[in-house]
Amino acid sequence: MKRIAIFASGSGTNALNIIEFFKSQEKIQVSLVITNNPVAPLIEKVNLHKIPIVVLNNEFFKTEGYLLNILDSHKIDLIVLAGFLRRVDKGLIDKYKIVNIHPSLLPKYGGLGMWGMKVHEQVIKNRETETGITIHWVNSNYDEGEIIYQSKFNIELGDTAEIIANKVHQLEYKYYPLVIEYLLM
Repeated sequence: MKRIAIFASGSGTNALNIIEFFKSQEKIQVSLVITNNPVAPLIEKVNLHKIPIVVLNNEFFKTEGYLLNILDSHKIDLIVLAGFLRRVDKGLIDKYKIVNIHPSLLPKYGGLGMWGMKVHEQVIKNRETETGITIHWVNSNYDEGEIIYQSKFNIELGDTAEIIANKVHQLEYKYYPLVIEYLLM
């Protein structure tokens, strides 16, 4: 059995989509969810799935051994970032395979502070003709890890940042679980 830990900070739509995708699989399971946000809407939703969830404040993330012990105790094979708005420490990167999803076609619109609607607003501002998602390995620099998979779509006349966000979410929901599954098979 391959075990996933999901790190998330907010509403958890991608995290919940991944949980739903793997809940009936025999070879892969979401074994743990970790958040750095004690009021994250995803906490209540994850509890309904009876998956252990750990809420860590930012001080605990700086205590590297503490988090490593939690992950080791759950025998984690892959860490999946799903809207996790915190830099991952080098100790985790050195020990675990970590995958992330970004709402643009990296290397465009990546880096510190580039997440969510900020990305889509820049895409519109710069009159891009296409955008999409990038699934990539995590390294020590924001959004600079090796690209695993990209999916794109054409931006249509009249598309707003909100419309683009919705199209991007649909790609995320479709492809992120499939890529995770591929990586663990």
